[in-house]
Amino acid sequence: MTPDRPQWLALLGALPAGVKPETKPVASAAQLANGTAGPIADWVSVTLHLSAPQGSRHVMVTLDGEGKTLSAGDHVMLVSRQARDGKTLNIYEHRSIGGRYGEDGVFHGTSWITRMEQEEGSEEVGDSTSTSSQPSQTDVAALNRIVVEVMARR
Repeated sequence: MTPDRPQWLALLGALPAGVKPETKPVASAAQLANGTAGPIADWVSVTLHLSAPQGSRHVMVTLDGEGKTLSAGDHVMLVSRQARDGKTLNIYEHRSIGGRYGEDGVFHGTSWITRMEQEEGSEEVGDSTSTSSQPSQTDVAALNRIVVEVMARR
């Protein structure tokens, strides 16, 4: 964590006090109006979006019509600049954990770290890497804690 970055701008970090999530239907308005939403007609997406000059964070929980958690994710994008070889690079780093919950309540998901460098003023993408992994038990426990907190704020 850098001193100029808000504490909440960290994957699986504590959420800031007083921020309320937004709840919206998963199905489109047209699907709902036409009766074509099928099994997702009563599903909702509960989201919390936070942003700062250093990046953004998006937490999302999907619930079925009975309020059961179907999926969840925490996504952070960090933005920074770095001088190298006389050039200024914009660095974009995405960190995420997301997936679905099985009938037994067990989380099945993936963690990702994606990093991209782009020379300032250029449209071309420079170095880019993307790595996936299985979330650790500690990370899944932290995501579950965030899900409970987001739901309590509804």
